[in-house]
Order: sequence, then structure tokens, then C-alpha cells
Amino acid sequence: MQVGERPEGSDRRHHVVVVGAGFAGLNVARRLGRAASDTPLRITLVDRHNHHTFQPLLYQVATAGLESDSIGHSVRGLFRRLPVDVRLGTVVGVDWDARRVELDDGASLDFDTVVFAAGAESADYGIEGVSEHAFMLKWIPDALRLRNHLLRQFERVESHPELIEQGALNFVVAGGGPTGVELSGAIAELVEHVVQRDHPNVDIAKVRVVLVEMMDALLGTYSQASQRYARRALEERGVEVRTDTAIEAVEADEVRLSDGERIPTATVVWTAGVRANPLADVLGLEQGKGGRVKVAGDLRVPGRADAFVVGDLAAVTGKDGQVLPQLAPVAIQQGQHVADQIVRLRRGEPTAPFRYRDRGTMATIGRRDAIAELALGVKLHGSLAWLSWLGLHLLYLVGFRNRVAVLGNWAYAYLTYDRAARLIIELEPPPGDDDDRAQGAHR
Repeated sequence: MQVGERPEGSDRRHHVVVVGAGFAGLNVARRLGRAASDTPLRITLVDRHNHHTFQPLLYQVATAGLESDSIGHSVRGLFRRLPVDVRLGTVVGVDWDARRVELDDGASLDFDTVVFAAGAESADYGIEGVSEHAFMLKWIPDALRLRNHLLRQFERVESHPELIEQGALNFVVAGGGPTGVELSGAIAELVEHVVQRDHPNVDIAKVRVVLVEMMDALLGTYSQASQRYARRALEERGVEVRTDTAIEAVEADEVRLSDGERIPTATVVWTAGVRANPLADVLGLEQGKGGRVKVAGDLRVPGRADAFVVGDLAAVTGKDGQVLPQLAPVAIQQGQHVADQIVRLRRGEPTAPFRYRDRGTMATIGRRDAIAELALGVKLHGSLAWLSWLGLHLLYLVGFRNRVAVLGNWAYAYLTYDRAARLIIELEPPPGDDDDRAQGAHR
């Protein structure tokens, strides 16, 4: 038997291994599962988590707006009615000659076609102290740690008001993209609507929410009108917006800015950038900016007919010549496209190039306030944009139960100005890490 061949009597269906259960990977597996009745396929989905995370709403978990299980869904539960095998594990390498992916527990999976959809990780860009002292916001445990910390800061000040002078109520958000804007607005509203009622003895006038962006405007890919609107709306909520300012270093008790200012704080949330999952570094494939893997027009790896790369892991050029952003709609469309190409190849048909259909981008700032820049140049600000944002996120959210839970929480918060998920739940730190702010090693 040759390397990569299957033993006599084994399953001869074409085996597709999908690595990653994010937006891209889920859509590959789901679409292939539905096509398996017509096209003989065996599908295996591998992920290091047993759940899919709806990352666009992580900031709401971190600010006590949603429970964590409202934005997470069991991967196995999603495929109960589809012929998709689910495997819990972390892919750490690939043997291209044997056509086999290798897992961290020593196991391996042979494939006929492999789809890498492992997503992205937070990037600290080598800035001193970020990995040791800043909070990241990529996974549910990250959001829970940040929520614990935010709520605990007010409990500490309740008992020790002198901590205010040490920066206990200074919250610094690094990065003025959509996540940074949304998180800053959510923290400000948490303080205004909830904290001042929960902690009447805490002087909330001493709270500082500082959003730091190294470029000259927030929301760099949006129009200037939307950028100005976002800044004005945040400042009206009490957020201090610092543009043209970079973070030079993060320490345990302060952050140093490029203009020389030092802000005493125990809370720095890093939303300033991402890079491709470290898996991209061990695949032996050509990489572009941020470690993303370069792919051909049909999303296959150049020179390989049996490998696709999609989602945040892939460097795909759009019609404007720029690399497509790492957004959920891009990943969803790429996942669906790759599934269709695999079916086409099995039928002996040629593949088609990927074409992204840009329906617009959105960012929420707070209660009845958002920005939406849609197709055909339509720009919405305020309540109508906010309602559009709510509807779109409910549409993309995975699972009917999750949609009902999120809608219920949003309705409750809107009617009562309260947040039901403000629980401090102790999480056991990883071995050797006693500081709940050290996120870098626990992904």
C-alpha cells in the first residue's frame, strides 16, 4: 500500500477535512453536508473548541449585556441532521505528500481535499507589555475574564475608594476599528445605566473610558462623515477619543502613549489588530501581510488541486485590488463558494473564481445609535442604522435558541436600562498564570 492510500475495504468516498468551525468552516461543512446526498462525500470538521463563537457580539458578553451561551453553539449540535463528522482537536501541521493533517494529540486525518479555515488571532505587533498585561477579545473565555475584571474593579473601589487615584476606574481600549468603537460605547453605557445604580457609593464621574487609535480617524474604512459621527457619538457618552496616538507600552499599572502621556490603569483592552492563526506559519505555503495565506482566484492553494484556504486565514484580493477584510460576511461567502467548487470538481466541472458581494458594513455605538454603510452608497446613522445592525446580527447568529436569547436580552436591556448578565464567575487560570489579565498563552 502506498503512502496516503486507504486500506482495502475502507470508506472510498471523497474525504474532505475542514479545519476550523468559524464562519467560513461552518459554511463549508454545512453546504457540503447538504450536497452529500447527490455527491459521494465524507466530511470531517475539526476545531480546537467544541463550540462556534459568534465573535461580533463578544464585546456584549464582556460588558454584561449577554450571557456567553447566547453567542456560542455546540458544533456537534449544528450537524445532527447532516452527514458531517466532528472532531475536537487542534491541527498543528500537514503532511502534503501523504495528504494528512496532524493533530496535537498525535492523531492524524487523511484527506482527499483539505480546507483550512482556522481564522485569526489577536496581534500585539511586538508592543511591550501587551501580551502580559492587556485583555484580548477573541474567544468566550476572553470575554468572561474581561467581564469579571470590569465588574470587580467597581467592587474594589466600593471597598477601597483610594484605588481611584491609582487608575482603578480608568479603562483604555486600544484600536479604533468597529470592535474598539463598540466596546468603548458599551463600557460607557454600562457605567451610566448600571454601575451608578449598583454602586451608589462610587463616584462614577471619576470613570474614564479612553479609546486610543494611531490613525487620524476612527473606523478607518468608513466614510469621513461616518468617522466624524462615530467620534461625536462616543464623546457625547463621555468616551475620551485619542486619534493620531499610539500605545508605546502597557505595564501592570499604566499605559504609555506616543505623545508622552501615562495613563494609570489596570485595564487595557487590545482590539488593535489581528494576524492569521499560527497554523498558517507551519503549512509551508506563501504568506502575505499578517501571515495570511495567498490563494488563487478560486481560493485554492496555488499549485495544489486538493487544498483551499478561506476566511481570516486567506489573503484574497477584491475587485479594487485590495485584500478583502477579515469580516464575517467575507468568510461566510468564501465558505459557501469553496463548498460549491469542491462539488464542481467532483462532477468533473471547472472551478469558478470567487467574487465577494459587498452588502456594506456596520458598527454600533450604543443605545439607538449606530453606523451603517450599505450597497449603492446608502449611509445610515442613528436609530435606523441601529435597527439595521440588530437585524443583521440576529440573522447571522447561529441557532434559533441563540437568536431568541439574544433578542430577549436586548429587549430587556432596552426596556429596563439594565443588564442581567453582570455576574463575576471565577475562571481557573491556566497553569503558571495567576493574573487574570494574562491572555496571551490561553487561546
